[in-house]
Amino acid sequence: MSTELRYSGSGTDSKIKYATDFMNFGSRLTNDFYLRDVLNVAPELIGKEIVVRSENDSCKRFAITEVEAYRGNEDKACHASKGRTKRTEIMFCEGGKIYVYFVYGMYWMLNVVTAEKDNPQAVLIRGVVGFRGPGILTREIGINGSYYGEDLTQSHRIWIEDAGMNPPVKTGKRIGIDYAGEPWKNKPWRFYV
Repeated sequence: MSTELRYSGSGTDSKIKYATDFMNFGSRLTNDFYLRDVLNVAPELIGKEIVVRSENDSCKRFAITEVEAYRGNEDKACHASKGRTKRTEIMFCEGGKIYVYFVYGMYWMLNVVTAEKDNPQAVLIRGVVGFRGPGILTREIGINGSYYGEDLTQSHRIWIEDAGMNPPVKTGKRIGIDYAGEPWKNKPWRFYV
């Protein structure tokens, strides 16, 4: 099985160094990592690597650089705040599952479910080294609706590893959620490098 790291080579030397720092392969994250509050899991996902295995059995690794936290029924920006539906059902499962949904008729959004069962929380993956924007990154790494409900702790085609990187994490407001109103639209629940 071959492994390669995807990143944009058009950046500065520091971006290239940052990308190559992630070439130390790590261990798969376990249930214990995901079964915590989203506000603990989300910032800790920065620097972790999404590993995607293709049909020809090669693996590609993508270091996570930007995420957003969505925290349960009370968070008006979280899909679960609208109630339990066929679309959001996976958010009500225990952490470690994948929640994907389709937007604008063209993009899949990749989310990691966190917390205990019936406490719907998820982390939107907004960026990886080389690709910014949640729709662009899913297209580039090959995520689609077939990943809905995939268990990151057991899957043979996608998982997240800890390669030992703990870069300094910045916080900011989540993007594109003005509809959620106060105080939700201003929560500093975006984490990035």
